[in-house]
Amino acid sequence: MEYWLPLIFVSLMGLALLLYIILDGYDLGIGILLPLASDEEKDRMIEAIGPFWDANETWIVLGIGILLIAFPSAHGMILTHLYIPVTLMLFGLILRGVAFDFRVKVAAEYKSMWNTLFFVGSLLASMSQGWMLGAYVMGLETSMTSVAFSVAIALSLPAFYVVLGCGWMFIKSEGELYNKAARWARAAILPMGVGLFLISIATPIASSEIAAKWFTLPAAIGLMPIPLMTAVAFFTALWVLSRPQILQAGYGWIVFVCMVLMCLMMALGLAYSIFPDIVIGKMNIWESAASTASLQFALIGTALAVPMILFYTIFIYRIFYGKSQPLSYE
Repeated sequence: MEYWLPLIFVSLMGLALLLYIILDGYDLGIGILLPLASDEEKDRMIEAIGPFWDANETWIVLGIGILLIAFPSAHGMILTHLYIPVTLMLFGLILRGVAFDFRVKVAAEYKSMWNTLFFVGSLLASMSQGWMLGAYVMGLETSMTSVAFSVAIALSLPAFYVVLGCGWMFIKSEGELYNKAARWARAAILPMGVGLFLISIATPIASSEIAAKWFTLPAAIGLMPIPLMTAVAFFTALWVLSRPQILQAGYGWIVFVCMVLMCLMMALGLAYSIFPDIVIGKMNIWESAASTASLQFALIGTALAVPMILFYTIFIYRIFYGKSQPLSYE
């Protein structure tokens, strides 16, 4: 039990954060795109995420909650080193939440201000998450290499969110907004791909621990499906975006599926790269885990909470399936 409980909790934490990146990622991407749309299109973009964004953000609360309860030592170390980007991310998420409601309730002359603040909050949260991811992969170091790597991911992650957001708009929108989403996705996908490719090259160079895991036999052969599937997903999305006739036939959803597949492959690669550490080179999951009695008690609450959150999320997406409808706050 002492061996398996930390594995269960780290798996649940990884699942929660992966679902957050996918689900909240698309609505952060739509927020970043907001200034490029007309006033009517802004409303339709908000309508596309309105029923879902609260449920999407639940997953990051669950992930960080598991980190605090199950791995308190790691939680203290990670949050201490990432205090500034975590604070900025929270500011961004709070600003998004306030702007989301105020933009439709204030007088018309102030609506553009809250639209701008929704964009600022989305971009701030996205870049902060990228910075946090980069610093985490670098083992929370403060060297110039770590800072440069964090900056690279802070710039690349918003581009990924933008393409993911465009994929979601292919599912939820139609007409001119659908066509604009195609143009935005075409503009963002190549910078996103180049950024992720350069980061994938830089990661083993910057981290000797990760390089040792990926470039020793036979592990290197067994890991080949991860970069291959990532490349297939990227070039499939690129191919679909370059074929207007496919998009107009209603197959834009393929872009969203490809981005989700890329996210899954990158998450698997990251999990392999850091396991069994929870902080690379500093602490593994068993060293940082709470006592067995505490984990057994926490498992009861987690076993109740996770299915409920899953059910609620699936229920919301099932109820609001299909093209978005006018959003009401009444």
